[in-house]
Amino acid sequence: MFAGDQNGLQGDPRLKAISEAIRVVPHFPKPGIMFQDITTLLLDHKAFKDTVDIFVDRYRDMGISVVAGVEARGFMFGPSIALAIGAKFVPLRKPRKLPGEVISEAYVLEYGMDCLEMHVGAVQPGERTLVIDDLVATGGTLSAAIRLLERAGAQVVECACVVGLREVKGQHGLNGKPLYILVEPRQQINCSAPPVNGVETCRHDDLILGGNFGSPVNTTSKSD
Repeated sequence: MFAGDQNGLQGDPRLKAISEAIRVVPHFPKPGIMFQDITTLLLDHKAFKDTVDIFVDRYRDMGISVVAGVEARGFMFGPSIALAIGAKFVPLRKPRKLPGEVISEAYVLEYGMDCLEMHVGAVQPGERTLVIDDLVATGGTLSAAIRLLERAGAQVVECACVVGLREVKGQHGLNGKPLYILVEPRQQINCSAPPVNGVETCRHDDLILGGNFGSPVNTTSKSD
């Protein structure tokens, strides 16, 4: 579900501002990738606050007691959301980052394997849980996060991302869990802006929302 598809948020100018605050860096970290750089969103106080506020408005009355953030960029939004709705924040980390006893969940990437870990006892059976990340491409990481949390007895209510493709839910279904996305990735159409610190970037007017995601150019920042 996209935020802009909801009656209350259709045409909401905050969504456009959030999208425009996300910089697109062509061919990073490898050729063909249009990297959705949320660090520029974090630099924009109003757009960053609006991002958190939209999530908070959605989840404040859903009885969420756990916000689980996926390493690493889920950590940038999850704690603020958790504080605002009165929930605890649980980090889902990559291997060997947590010091205590952990429960692990491996998952398949396009070119290999990866793993998420969570401290044993971080969530209790039956706790209503929200999973947050910055971006979803195919849903592999979010699906692993759901499996990990459900093995610990959590009740995953929904997954939420700032950026995502409309095709994700149809491809993977995220173990049957709803997916809530604020904006679609933006796609380069004509990059004419000068480099910033040696990195080629694009102006806002060089980009469009959505685009042809079936093209050979990958418009996301993740392989999962």
